[in-house]
Amino acid sequence: MKKKILFVSLGCDKNLVDSEMMLGMLAQNGYEFTDDEREADIVVINTCCFINDAKEESINTILEMAELKKSGSIEMLIVAGCLAQRYREEIQTEIPEVDAILGTMAIDEIVRTIDEVSGGNRMNHYKSLDEKPLTGVKRVVTTGGHYAYLKIAEGCDKHCTYCIIPKIRGGYRSVPMDDLVREAETLAGNGAKELILVAQETTLYGTDLYGHKALSELLRRLCQISGIYWIRILYCYPEEIDDELIRTIRDEKKICHYLDLPIQHASDKILQRMGRKTDKRQLEDIIGRLRHEIPDICLRTTLISGFPGETKEDHEELLDFIDRMEFDRLGVFAYSQEEDTPAAVMPNQIPEDVKEQRRAQLMELQQDIAFEAAESMTGRVVAAMIEGKVADENAYVARTYKDAPNVDGFLFVNTGRELMTGDFVKVKITGSYEYDLIGELEDELT
Repeated sequence: MKKKILFVSLGCDKNLVDSEMMLGMLAQNGYEFTDDEREADIVVINTCCFINDAKEESINTILEMAELKKSGSIEMLIVAGCLAQRYREEIQTEIPEVDAILGTMAIDEIVRTIDEVSGGNRMNHYKSLDEKPLTGVKRVVTTGGHYAYLKIAEGCDKHCTYCIIPKIRGGYRSVPMDDLVREAETLAGNGAKELILVAQETTLYGTDLYGHKALSELLRRLCQISGIYWIRILYCYPEEIDDELIRTIRDEKKICHYLDLPIQHASDKILQRMGRKTDKRQLEDIIGRLRHEIPDICLRTTLISGFPGETKEDHEELLDFIDRMEFDRLGVFAYSQEEDTPAAVMPNQIPEDVKEQRRAQLMELQQDIAFEAAESMTGRVVAAMIEGKVADENAYVARTYKDAPNVDGFLFVNTGRELMTGDFVKVKITGSYEYDLIGELEDELT
């Protein structure tokens, strides 16, 4: 009888796709899964280490599961992913309860690793960071099935001075387009109605394989897949957004008028220190072009507060930029000093309390912008995807095209009718509460 596995996936949605691939390989080999650590024989942790908070979460999770191994509650502990790639020697030395370590490019070794450890071997698997992205794996989708992430590339070539990703994920490698279309068709056949395209940088898709940006071509092919209603694009570096991509988003009806473009800052001095490829004027131009061509586009961005050398004037310049640009969605990270990055050894590191204070000021400003934008939606009729029912109420949780899962807000739909997760409905907005909208069911779309 096969062992039961508790699988813990940490970090970003790109890491989640890796976890779903490992789950798929394990399921095809007869393994069962459990969410209860008391039932588990084996624990697999897919880790993250992008910033310090993520690193701490991964380490704490490993230590927690190591205690279960010590007590004999579980038989095997396997650590995979970014932290495993970056800190393999430290994990081996300091946490002897870990039976095996899988690097970021070695997730296809998960079944063999369990077999080896079961045979009494303590194994570690690493592959070249130039390895081609893994394809053709039947995933176990963990998002509920009505939406799914489609990872279109691995690694990154940007080498921003604060980021460790190229050192633990390698250079940019696109997944072949035919493979992506087949995977998307499988996801749609299994009930996915929304595809969310992810990579460290989606806008450069295809440059390594085809010699040109091919994201627009990929999007048009994905739009032809029956059963897909929404296609959402995340992580578009602003300097790579060209006119063809803008026209494709504008003209293809299945593509959500939603774009995630991480700008990180607006001070030219700080952008240069970050190794970013845009200045403030270029950012303003790109945002202006997007809003001119797609008037209802929802723009999300992320910022870093307290980057080394950031002065009070730089911070105020960023506040002014955010006030003028009025992003629909915005997140802020306090700068994390990551070892082995150029920014970690830059002079004029900012004290933690100042970083957090500046982060709070940015979020307070964005809160006012977001609350006002939510209020302005009152009276509009929008399409929304049902996410689930509110317990003990005649109401459902939904998302509009402006809301990516797990990062944006919700629309609460009041109705006595019975709806299913994944249904598309028309909703009249009747009000808002902070970041979220409230509405009444108008009609079912599907």
